[in-house]
Amino acid sequence: MLKRGVRREYLSEFVYGGIDGAVTTFAVVSGAMGASLTSTVILILGFANLFADGFSMAVSNYLSTSSQRELNLRHKHAHPHEEKSPKRTAIATFISFLAIGIIPLISFVLSPVSQTINSNKFVLSFVLTGIALLIVGAVKGKVIGKHYLKSSFETLAIGGVAALIAFLVGYLLKGLAG
Repeated sequence: MLKRGVRREYLSEFVYGGIDGAVTTFAVVSGAMGASLTSTVILILGFANLFADGFSMAVSNYLSTSSQRELNLRHKHAHPHEEKSPKRTAIATFISFLAIGIIPLISFVLSPVSQTINSNKFVLSFVLTGIALLIVGAVKGKVIGKHYLKSSFETLAIGGVAALIAFLVGYLLKGLAG
């Protein structure tokens, strides 16, 4: 088990990965719904995004953290033991991206087992994603020292705008899906 201080040290990566996981995955769901694609296609696109984008973010975080560490050492700004581990930043980002990013897909995964879920899967995805963004936004507020409600609603608004853009693009381009 990690020490309490170590867990807090990587909380910003968890927030970063979680917000992006929820926003990008729900944007994929919204765009696909706007294009009137099937649930199967939505799940394929959603899970492809979840793992590929999560991996990309983790690797990018690793490279960014290791580059900053090397730069700091070159300029004698810090010692390696005082900085975050690039591997741990990557792992925290990837895990949070997957854990929060899967939330928009849950209703689509469960839709075959319940007619109620099936007929409301997009609305449920919207609500679950909204709740996830509010919670991660509150955690973000705590990490950066901002009021949790303001941070929650700011995060929700950003996710909502991204989803709306994706939905509109999907809707406008749905004639191309044949």
